[in-house]
Amino acid sequence: MANHNKSKKILFLYVLISLGFLIFLGVMLLTVLKSRHLPSQYAKESSRAQRGSIISADGFKLATTKKLYKAVVNTRYIDPDKKDLFVELFSIYSGIDTKEIRKRLLKHKGVVVLSYNIPQIQAHYLKKLARELRRFKVFMELKNKKTGLRSIHGLSIIESGESRLYPYGNLLTPVIGYPHKVEDNGYTSVSGVKGLEKRFDLELSARQNGLSRGKRDVNSYIILNKESFTKPEIDGLDIKLTIPVALQIKIERMLDDMKKELRAKQIMIAIMNSKTGDVYAMASSNRFLPKAIKRSDYPSLRSGMIEYSFEPGSVIKPITFSLLLEKGLVNPYDLVNGHNGRFKIGRKVITDEHRFDWLSAENVIVYSSNIGIAQLAQKLSGYEFYEGLQSFGFTQKSTPDLIYEKTGSIPSSKRLENKIYKATCSYGYGMRANLMQLLRAYSAFNNNGRMVYPKIVKSFVDEHGRDNILPYEEQVQAIKSVTAARMKKILIKTVNQGTGKKAITPGLIVGGKTGTAHIVEKGKYVRKYNTAFMGFANDDKNYYSIGVIVIQPKKSQFASQTSVPVFKKAVDIMIEDGYLTPSSNPDIIKKSRISHKSLH
Repeated sequence: MANHNKSKKILFLYVLISLGFLIFLGVMLLTVLKSRHLPSQYAKESSRAQRGSIISADGFKLATTKKLYKAVVNTRYIDPDKKDLFVELFSIYSGIDTKEIRKRLLKHKGVVVLSYNIPQIQAHYLKKLARELRRFKVFMELKNKKTGLRSIHGLSIIESGESRLYPYGNLLTPVIGYPHKVEDNGYTSVSGVKGLEKRFDLELSARQNGLSRGKRDVNSYIILNKESFTKPEIDGLDIKLTIPVALQIKIERMLDDMKKELRAKQIMIAIMNSKTGDVYAMASSNRFLPKAIKRSDYPSLRSGMIEYSFEPGSVIKPITFSLLLEKGLVNPYDLVNGHNGRFKIGRKVITDEHRFDWLSAENVIVYSSNIGIAQLAQKLSGYEFYEGLQSFGFTQKSTPDLIYEKTGSIPSSKRLENKIYKATCSYGYGMRANLMQLLRAYSAFNNNGRMVYPKIVKSFVDEHGRDNILPYEEQVQAIKSVTAARMKKILIKTVNQGTGKKAITPGLIVGGKTGTAHIVEKGKYVRKYNTAFMGFANDDKNYYSIGVIVIQPKKSQFASQTSVPVFKKAVDIMIEDGYLTPSSNPDIIKKSRISHKSLH
């Protein structure tokens, strides 16, 4: 009986031990299978690459980008005894007043954004501060009620976006353009809307964001070793222009003054190397601040040099005359009847400002006779006139470096068979062009008959600072070099004896042609005018094509009183800055004073 009881006790003990072991195995299995909120041994950090800059020819950043960061803290983790220390240190590092910081911390408990617009340099130092605050135990370790785990949430500096900066205010802004904000998962970036910002948006845009991944230390910072992975951020390409800041600033200031003096709606000018197409200035009196665009700025947002299309008036006469010379249809010494200032073609009566009886064919250009050029143009067929205007680049884009160009219009070859259309088009009515198209066309007269494409962007600069020079567009032979040489002499004579006398600069070879045209409103010509002067200024080594447009000047309707003085002031600035050097060489001075007698 005693043995039987003993066996029962042993069995009970065995069952008890077995049951305990099974419970232990069950708990262990449950522990293994149950998902646990263990902190990862690995950490990951990402950084955003930023948009490239637009840089002037002389190395100044006209448009650049700065990263913005936000500072975030969880108030529950700040040790109450060290709150004042946190406030004082954050104020020193961020530049934010202590009162403002306390006000934000008291506003509500939990996650608080202390600043949304922290610059990159400050963000770098604030990240260091965040590490030091952890080291000095400014933040407490708290237990998560859901997971039961203890953790610390300190000061976090997070990339929040980027801001586009224009250090020179409204300088060159119609050409540079402006961007708008784009939101991407809480990150604010920018994208081009107008001008170079839009045309080269793809090249300027960030190319690769940065990423670091690897094992973390106790403070959750990545341990950088051979096991970690790092992908560097690659910013967008910088764009380097052909335009120097120093010259552009002076030209713009001059236009501002002349706009007031001439009481004009707008003045535009472009200065270009006649041999290469490099643009040295592209200025407008109407500009805007890209960071503070107002409703009144809306008309100025477009790049008027390519987006303002207008009837060019008499600056087309040299184009028409060169087509006649090219075809052998006119001799510069032919006599043309001036009809005493009044001539009728069909139902159209053509008048001249100054009355002429007879004048030579070349003097039709020198003294800007509408009647003379209207008669000479009749020698061209409609097809020859149309093809000739197209060969000078009209109705085509003037430059590949800008966007939204208004290419203008010319009458069809069939319409140009009509005597009246042929006459009016010969002196710049019934067609439309923009400033850069005219500048490109006139470059042929200063470049042996070859037209260049205006070049604004010189190169792309990569993340290693390497210049990737952009190739030049192929020059177009608009007219023969002998025709261009003859036209050049006529344009020099126009300055010395004709409508462009105020452009004379001793020691320089200066030529050009004035133009005035009525403005069309609601399909009718009104008593408002645009004036223009297209020409060139050369010294011993440098050759520049320069074009000026004055929109609706109230002081005078004559280009000789409006556009020509603007041209002359621009040439004076170029001399002052060393782009042109007047010569004391008698041969150069003689060339710059080609007279009626020397042409004959």
